[in-house]
Amino acid sequence: MSVVDQIQSINKELENTQAKLIAVSKTKPNELIIEAYEHGHRAFGENKVQELVDKASELPKDIEWHMIGHLQRNKVKYIAPFVHLIHGVDTIKLLKEINKEGRKNNRTIPCLLQVHIAEESTKFGFSEDEIEEFLKSGQLGEFEHVVIVGLMGMATNTSNESQVKKEFAGLKSFYETIKTKYSHPQFDLKEISMGMSGDYRIAVKEGSTIVRIGSTIFGARNYAK
Repeated sequence: MSVVDQIQSINKELENTQAKLIAVSKTKPNELIIEAYEHGHRAFGENKVQELVDKASELPKDIEWHMIGHLQRNKVKYIAPFVHLIHGVDTIKLLKEINKEGRKNNRTIPCLLQVHIAEESTKFGFSEDEIEEFLKSGQLGEFEHVVIVGLMGMATNTSNESQVKKEFAGLKSFYETIKTKYSHPQFDLKEISMGMSGDYRIAVKEGSTIVRIGSTIFGARNYAK
């Protein structure tokens, strides 16, 4: 199947659900992104800042660029002028940097807080307790140039579907808890980003509003220089 066929197939699956598709185009050439763009797809995800900046400069300006990878503080300045959503905010220090660059660019930058839901220690993210502590602390008032619009989580890389289901269900439950418990102008939960090529169907059933799908659409990643 072509890139366009794959996107159309996944979008058909997502009909009558709350989830929308981010096509993860990392390591893929601009030609494939343009192919999808010309058939109406606008939301693309990248995990490397330099690749994201290069593509954003070369491709149509109405593309919604999602930063889905681990983001280093010293690289926030490069994407702050245009990024649509930062999925992986995993420390308060990073949030402060995003706020600083948002101020410089006269923007309020939408962010998701990444929650560590997997059993793998290699995954990044806050614990639920750390997020609650932050929300209770009143620090959010210092962040006028960010808005936290939701949560993101990555399940354990396992074939055990019941474990993946449990992790996604746990994140959705936490999302619902803090959504009703805390109110602040910079805290407006609408999105829960969970689910990739291998587990997005489970994620959608558990309430995901954003699925990040790359290899199913574009084929295996190409890391060759």
